[in-house]
Amino acid sequence: MRDSLRRLDADIVSCRACPRLVAWREEVASTKRAAFADEEYWGRPVPGFGDADPAVLVIGLAPAAHGANRTGRVFTGDRSGDWLFGSLHRAGFASQNLSVSRGDGQVLADARVTAAVRCAPPENKPTTLERDACQPFLEREIALTSPTVIIALGGFGWTATLRSLAALKFPVPRPRPRFGHGVEVEIGSVTLLGCYHPSQQNTFTGRLTESMLDEVMMRARALT
Repeated sequence: MRDSLRRLDADIVSCRACPRLVAWREEVASTKRAAFADEEYWGRPVPGFGDADPAVLVIGLAPAAHGANRTGRVFTGDRSGDWLFGSLHRAGFASQNLSVSRGDGQVLADARVTAAVRCAPPENKPTTLERDACQPFLEREIALTSPTVIIALGGFGWTATLRSLAALKFPVPRPRPRFGHGVEVEIGSVTLLGCYHPSQQNTFTGRLTESMLDEVMMRARALT
């Protein structure tokens, strides 16, 4: 199992399928943000992180330009990750409430975090073609980890998850369930939970609060 995930990670990291994303991630890694000028940016696609046999798989949108594209670990080094790992910690899935670098000692138990698109996109907006190019990676990760619960962060992650489950021959309902915060759908052996993405546009405006995020995380914990 771990060897298979390692092969998947290697395939993700070496991918150059989307010219726009390749150009952007490498430009950001070269020019850097002033606050991180002394750091060496990852500047490559970002694989999933966490337990190799998770009960819960969290699927986000894409790496942040100066977050995971810098640190090389999904949801690590940005505000969205601060919210997500804080909630994972409170639910007992994460050893620490923050994740700032690949070497910070963070450990996930019974949980894994990943993204629908593996490269940082301009303006944090991947295209549907880029989502579809990354979909085989998500399909493989779901198949290899066999989670009991999937938490889809945002409508983009929700759609990518449903498409991947359908491709894996899960009995996805027709019409496909619509995204919403707290929406819960049983799809074969998997329970899919919807959650607003912990992006700053949601957390700064109060659309997503810590308690709302924790409610979804604790629901996932109760289902495992």
